[in-house]
This record gives sequence, structure tokens and C-alpha cells, in this order.
Amino acid sequence: MSAGTRVCAIDELTENQAVRVVIGEVPIAVVKDSAGAVHAIGDTCTHGEISLSEGFVEGETLECWAHGSQFSLITGQPLNLPAFEPVPVYPVEIIDGDVYIDSTTTKEI
Repeated sequence: MSAGTRVCAIDELTENQAVRVVIGEVPIAVVKDSAGAVHAIGDTCTHGEISLSEGFVEGETLECWAHGSQFSLITGQPLNLPAFEPVPVYPVEIIDGDVYIDSTTTKEI
């Protein structure tokens, strides 16, 4: 992976809390989970066009605050209804304490 775009320092991320970033015109939810892993998934719920970064992080899931759909931070797959379409998952690289995301490609799961 090329480094992608620097979005923040890893120290700026709060554990189990999503942060919205926009790279070009691509909205992305960035999450540092309780194990310290950093994830980047599409920030728009596929059910209701709601920002997922305003939702709730639990384990390896991000829950839409509006309708309760949970998405896997690993695969982007919805884990319950009403959403049934996945959100994209983007490659993340940590370089010298900074978080880089490649918004031009999605991770192959």
C-alpha cells in the first residue's frame, strides 16, 4: 500500500470513538478499537444516509445511532437489519505515529 493521505496522529484518536474525516469527497469513519487497532470504513450508513461516525463503537462494530444497524469494522458488512448493504473498508497504515488512509481503494476481505 502507498501511504495514502495523512488524516491524524494516532494519539488524536480516542479508543472506541469514531471520528469523521473527508478525503477528497470520500467521507470516512476512523476508529481506534479497544485493542488499539485503527479501522477506516465508509462514514455513511447504507440504510439511511446517516453519518456512522456519530454512532457507537463496541468491540469491532460501529452502530448507526439512528436505526441501530451495526457494521463490522473489519469487513464493512452489516451485522443486523435494517441495513443490508455493506460499507466500504479502506486500508490504514500507521507511519511514525500518524494515520494514513488510502481512499482510492477498498480492502479485499
